[in-house]
Amino acid sequence: MITVTEATATAGALERLSDEGVSIWLDDLSRRRIESGNLAGLVATRNVVGVTTNPSIFQAAIGSGAGYEEQLADLAVRGVTVDEAVRMMTTADVRAAADVLRPVYGASGGRDGRVSIEVDPRLAHDTAATVAEARQLAWLVDRPNVMIKIPATKAGLPAITEVIGAGISVNVTLIFSLERYREVMDAYLAGLERARAAGLDVRGIHSVASFFVSRVDSEIDKRLTLLGTDEALALKGRAALANARLAYEAYEQVFDGGRWQALEGAGANRQRPLWASTGVKDPAYKDTLYVDELVAPGTVNTMPEATLNAVADHGDVRGDTVTGGYDRARADLAAVERLGIAYDEVVRQLEDEGVAKFEVAWQDLLDAVTKSLDSKGVDAE
Repeated sequence: MITVTEATATAGALERLSDEGVSIWLDDLSRRRIESGNLAGLVATRNVVGVTTNPSIFQAAIGSGAGYEEQLADLAVRGVTVDEAVRMMTTADVRAAADVLRPVYGASGGRDGRVSIEVDPRLAHDTAATVAEARQLAWLVDRPNVMIKIPATKAGLPAITEVIGAGISVNVTLIFSLERYREVMDAYLAGLERARAAGLDVRGIHSVASFFVSRVDSEIDKRLTLLGTDEALALKGRAALANARLAYEAYEQVFDGGRWQALEGAGANRQRPLWASTGVKDPAYKDTLYVDELVAPGTVNTMPEATLNAVADHGDVRGDTVTGGYDRARADLAAVERLGIAYDEVVRQLEDEGVAKFEVAWQDLLDAVTKSLDSKGVDAE
């Protein structure tokens, strides 16, 4: 647990980040974190105003079994399927976290205090199933501050429009490319227009667009290292920031446009860019790189706890580090392309890998829960 002394000594960088218009969300959740008071402590002392989850996070939390024994025993007695068991455990955690964040939700007018839960990743390429799952998750969690995570696959785009159109707030995940990001924003605006046409109050609908950062450097840096030239090596660690900065430029363009103005007049909320995958993968880079260098108003940065603590300890928050860097960002990506590293191919690969990784994590979770239910004498099939 965080002590008052620790909070006083290290809150400066996090407070400055919040003051710059960046909402700090925690990229992690577990029952132990909730029940121990750790999550409430992070909200109270670390400027945390939201929580994101994904299949990998739940696989790590529930797969360990810590804190889930009683519910697993009850589920075993009921003889539920493994899919139902997982759904009951994950939605229970999100519901409890949403209750912890409810005061933040109220104080921010619904902007923050959000907890995200992702649709079953096996549905990523099925629009109708994604919509049905999103509706089910929103109903099961039954909290106004839940956000349903939908992947930005081709099948996910119309699902985003339909779910937003139904008045359900959405966290769009697994965005890697600038083209796909523009499609995501278009899907959001289309959903708001549909909701408005249906007579829904668009003021209550919120969304974030999770633009992934570190994985871009991981893939492009690997290719730059293989090239091995001085020019190639000098570009390492620059592509991810360039990509994210140009995403923010696209955000500014869309949400200054005429289509948005009509919705804003009806009280609609901007779909904020959310920097995801902000834990540094390369130990050669500063561990706060993807926080310090992506400070811009109206954004969200969701961090694993190690990154959150690093920012609190030695983050270098020095104002907006995004909006003045668009020309440099374009030059950096162009330089990578000139070396024969195709941007479109990289981001397509990262999207495919992202979906696949979440599917593997989900299957691992199902396997772990199956084993737990079987150990209690229940057929989980």
